Amino acid sequence: MCSDTRVEGWDADVAPTTPWWADAVVYQIYPRSFADSDGDGIGDLAGIRSRLDHLRTLGVDVLWLSPVYPSPQDDAGYDIRDYQGIDPVFGTLEGFDELLADVHAHGMKLVMDLVVNHTSDEHAWFEESRASKDSPKRDWYWWRPAREGLEPGTPGAEPTNWGSFFSGSAWQLDDATGEYYLHLFSRKQPDLNWENPEVRQAVCAMMRWWLDRGVDGFRMDVINMISKDPALPDAHVVGSGGLFADGGAYYLCGPRIHEFLQEMSREVFTGRPELLTVGEMPGVTVDEARLFTDPARREVDMVFQFEHMGVDQGLTKWDHHPLKLTDLKATLARWQAGLADVGWNSLYWNNHDQPRVVSRFGDDGEHRVRSATMLATVLHLHRGTPYVYQGEELGMTNAPLRSVDELRDIESINHYRQEVAAGRDPEQVLASIRPMARDNARTPMQWDASPHAGFTTGTPWSEVNPNYTEVNAAAETADPDSVFHHYRRLIALRHSSRTVVLGDFTLLLHDDEQVYAFTRRLGNEELLVLGNFSGSDAEVELEGWEGSELVLGNYREPAEGLGLRPWEARVHRREVGR
Repeated sequence: MCSDTRVEGWDADVAPTTPWWADAVVYQIYPRSFADSDGDGIGDLAGIRSRLDHLRTLGVDVLWLSPVYPSPQDDAGYDIRDYQGIDPVFGTLEGFDELLADVHAHGMKLVMDLVVNHTSDEHAWFEESRASKDSPKRDWYWWRPAREGLEPGTPGAEPTNWGSFFSGSAWQLDDATGEYYLHLFSRKQPDLNWENPEVRQAVCAMMRWWLDRGVDGFRMDVINMISKDPALPDAHVVGSGGLFADGGAYYLCGPRIHEFLQEMSREVFTGRPELLTVGEMPGVTVDEARLFTDPARREVDMVFQFEHMGVDQGLTKWDHHPLKLTDLKATLARWQAGLADVGWNSLYWNNHDQPRVVSRFGDDGEHRVRSATMLATVLHLHRGTPYVYQGEELGMTNAPLRSVDELRDIESINHYRQEVAAGRDPEQVLASIRPMARDNARTPMQWDASPHAGFTTGTPWSEVNPNYTEVNAAAETADPDSVFHHYRRLIALRHSSRTVVLGDFTLLLHDDEQVYAFTRRLGNEELLVLGNFSGSDAEVELEGWEGSELVLGNYREPAEGLGLRPWEARVHRREVGR
């Protein structure tokens, strides 16, 4: 492998001043599964502190923590009981402060997960809201009576026909008051009513409290759902119909979303430089993202979009089919072009909601290392800020999920129960869940070959992937040709090359179903990125790149010409005229 990743020759005069996060790399930690310090089988803050050297060696700049707030854990912490505390399973506020200080001492920043589309139904706000129809906090959430002419609780009496992301209706009847509350996710996650200014003021005060504590920004969960059409109309039923429909037209990027985010920016971020704000936005389009990320509008720094996460799916995520490379290239190139002059891209393959990319788009068997490093190279050489999800830097794979008993995630469990109740074969349902289940991303981090992969001395909350004896951090840090060290080289390349950060993007070989190829150019420097998405050799013919410098590759022995070996990735460099 090529170990010298520094690119000389870029011209600083052609590179405009950029925000600090443009050449940063973010690492997402799912605390429950990262490292357990006390043997209870659940990861915690002290466990994260004990592994900061691993992250510093990797070279990442920012740590993003999935929720660690007090929570009933109905949706793995994304159902928050108290925004200004730490769940005892993870530690204490004092322990959080110690972690934050250590992160900063290691030269990294820390970003919190902000979940404010909804709370837990055990949050004090909701408990007061549901106490009576006359509660001062009643309209902090979305309450509606049963559909006119129908008895509350009977099928079809829900105020609208919207379906929940976690199966069933998006409305839950509250027996005490006889009205329904809206929950786009779990019934234990009631949606906040952002039309109420008191809600917005409370959220902003909470955010300022965390920033005053020293955190460096927020990843905002489903933030484009906070503005809803106040009429909450029925949604159009697609296809053969059904009891529940997709109401996204009335809550994705709703009528006041830009107003709400601009207000948040004024109230929370004014006078606080050096922060990072990224909005998770299901269904967001390129044109909408240009508005959200335009620095002049002061909304968010970047968005998480989902187009490329749907290229191997049918009408639902459970309808999985093999990747067609041209579809992946087309969607990523569209986002590169769309945000080239305004805004900024976030780059990711994995997170806590997605299966492992080496199992999804690569080969997690014979070619695990090659395909994991190829996928990493292609992603990190796009224009935008890369996000690395825990274990991705090791090439961790999907879990076997051999039985329904191994499922821990509410989305998969609810889907399984719903489909089996409807008469589908249980084994077929499990087979449809297995490749896309969120549980794939949430198995414990694989630190070494000791029992439970060095994650815990107790019984882990979720089964450890049985391949941990081979795939683990200890083995990979000792192997210079490992996935881990390739990620180190990629991150170092980003830190040293303005072309990687700011260069123009041009897609090549648009119709090739085997090779992903593109260039990045800044001033008189041009980089060529090649990735073979297959286990077969690939011929590549591109004029003018003969004899160009090999900057980075995932094979130790250089190849002649531009032809690619199975799952090979290469980055070439040449100087060009302006």
